[in-house]
Amino acid sequence: MDLLGFIITVILLTASGALAPGPLFFQTLAQGAKTGARSGLIFSIAHTIVEFSLILLLAFGLLAVGNEPVIRTGIGLAGGIVLILFGIYQLFGIIRKKPVEKKQEMPTHRLFFIGILFSALNPYFILWWLTVGSNLILLALELAALAGVVFMFICHVWMDYAWLIGVSYFAKKGINALGSRWYQMLLGIFGVILIVFGISFFGDAILW
Repeated sequence: MDLLGFIITVILLTASGALAPGPLFFQTLAQGAKTGARSGLIFSIAHTIVEFSLILLLAFGLLAVGNEPVIRTGIGLAGGIVLILFGIYQLFGIIRKKPVEKKQEMPTHRLFFIGILFSALNPYFILWWLTVGSNLILLALELAALAGVVFMFICHVWMDYAWLIGVSYFAKKGINALGSRWYQMLLGIFGVILIVFGISFFGDAILW
């Protein structure tokens, strides 16, 4: 895969995860309604710490065993299946809207702790990186070893900051991002993208 193709793949796949509603997203809405962009920034920093730590652990593990055909095929098959299932779930999920709970404004250290907790204990997040993310890490390692992994993370992490800060800012303004038509359409588009990439991952793993 060339550099441009790699960047596009990382952005499309990781954007689908970043934009999908989850525990941290709903906390961002709830706390953003009180504190504005501040809560989104704190949650983003906390999420970055958890995510980058997990990526480095996976990268070092894959450096040791990633060249084994069985490992690569297994990751490809698992990643493809998970992408397809997440894509279907996302398409069905756009018709469901979870109400945002009203909460009291929290101090910075509590917001940071919530960001760590809701990232580290989110099964969607962990499963994504163990399957789909591992496939991206393998591609990054092939591209430029550990430097490629750092580059992959940079291509992704800015979306977390832009999205969470934006969501919390507009929540303070009283704009319901979750219920907006453009957001529902975006989730639908990314749901289809996930399924397409899932089929591609699955096919590549079989042909490996």
